[in-house]
Amino acid sequence: MNINDVLDLFKMGKATAKSHMRNLIEIAAADGGLGTEEQRLLKYAAQRNNISSAELQAMQHDSSDIKFQVPGSDREKFKQLYDLVHMMSVDKNIHVEELRLCEIFAIKFGFRKEIVREMIDLIRENIAKWIGPEETMRTVVAKMKVFD
Repeated sequence: MNINDVLDLFKMGKATAKSHMRNLIEIAAADGGLGTEEQRLLKYAAQRNNISSAELQAMQHDSSDIKFQVPGSDREKFKQLYDLVHMMSVDKNIHVEELRLCEIFAIKFGFRKEIVREMIDLIRENIAKWIGPEETMRTVVAKMKVFD
């Protein structure tokens, strides 16, 4: 975890971090189950978001009490969307429900509906090339008007 991640965590707060984890769990389970790669990515995201293994397990069993929260900054919105697209893509099998959920979350985060699919495709291409969220965000912002 680098200093920017720590600062983002501080700004984001525990409630938003839990909301993000709930969204990731929802994407991971959308295709009918959690595979090994999805489980590994969830654990990594939990660590990055200062969520304990016990908290993650509890969320996986029941996350109904965790409310959806829109991330506070454009940077955090993009990083969360990047994580969601990564979760959708990690098993190399894009399920229609996973894609639909990514699109819904992107719109809820404030990304323009007209460019959401193209933006998700670009994020997927960058993930496949092992390009991280920061560089991917610069590329996406340079290519399209991202926010309303």
